[in-house]
Amino acid sequence: MTSRTFRLGCVAAACFTLSAHAAEPLVVRIGHVAALSGPAAHLGRDNENGVRMAIEELNAKGVQIGGRTARFELVAEDDAGDPKQGTAAAQKLVDRQVHGVVGHLNSGTAIPAARIYADAGIPQIAPSVTNPRYTRQGFKTTFRMVADDAQLGGTLGRYAVQTLKAKTVAVIDDRTAYGQGVAAEFEKAAKAAGATIAKREFTNDKATDFTGILTGIKSAKPDVIFYGGMDAVAGPMLRQMKQLGVASKFMGGDGVCTAELPKLASGQVPDGQVVCAIAGGVDAAQRPAFDKFKADFKKKFGTEVQIYSPYTYDATKVLVEAMVKAGSAEPAKVLPVLQKISYPGVTGTIAFDERGDIRNGALTLYTYKAGQREELGVVR
Repeated sequence: MTSRTFRLGCVAAACFTLSAHAAEPLVVRIGHVAALSGPAAHLGRDNENGVRMAIEELNAKGVQIGGRTARFELVAEDDAGDPKQGTAAAQKLVDRQVHGVVGHLNSGTAIPAARIYADAGIPQIAPSVTNPRYTRQGFKTTFRMVADDAQLGGTLGRYAVQTLKAKTVAVIDDRTAYGQGVAAEFEKAAKAAGATIAKREFTNDKATDFTGILTGIKSAKPDVIFYGGMDAVAGPMLRQMKQLGVASKFMGGDGVCTAELPKLASGQVPDGQVVCAIAGGVDAAQRPAFDKFKADFKKKFGTEVQIYSPYTYDATKVLVEAMVKAGSAEPAKVLPVLQKISYPGVTGTIAFDERGDIRNGALTLYTYKAGQREELGVVR
């Protein structure tokens, strides 16, 4: 009798333990890395807020993964836009055993960090990385939310010649992986379309004085100046162009194409002088959902979307959707699902090709008028 009671108690205890375990939330850690300090910090905060917004919505919804309610936690790191700090941040996320990573902000940090995530088998979805090399390292863990520099720089190079009718161009880059990459693609496309490269110059991503570079460019009288780099440098460069009387059109990629650019240029951005593009964009059918996201974002954080928070938001949602479909948050089970997923996000349908690049990636062309960014159109 005693023996039977003991066995029954053990079975009951075991059942209780199993029941309690099933009732416990499944903690899912989502890593995010961006420059939260330094000149690109406003872009890094924008990206992080997109992830934060998605996680709060997912927790409020009570998402089920493998029969358990998931509780999502944001694990955030600052890479300051520095490759060494970027790999250190990546290792921290691996050590924290995150289930997936949204990041990094820029190519120079994302490319070396990708190997660390790949070695750990953790999916990495880059929301704003455009250097083609990111997804061409052969890792099965790397995914990209936007079109790459080959498309972005190439589109801008052709636009300079075919639409702006530029015959001569000057090209400057900041020597980062991103800046060099997009400038090289612009130069190649502009030359192929018939433009002459009047000047090829270099600076760095912390420079503030461009008098020497711009004086030399002014004497060449290019129709267009293209800058491969970020808005923190492009702003002062535009201000000094105005001071030196350089009236060339100014072009740049997504690092330049921010809502902050006129402020960084101290208001010295004549209407229509700047033409830039961001990797990403939505078609007319997607516009209501995208505009709702922007309104909700501003209400929540008290600030406008800079560029890529919609893509970090969607990256977080698509990562979790893959977990739901896999019935597990374990990276090894999530990765095969992520590679085949098709998800309707606020930025459009998200699906990846065999390298992890976004399928049918869009670009949005912009200019600035009265200190505000104004859309020129979406191209694919």
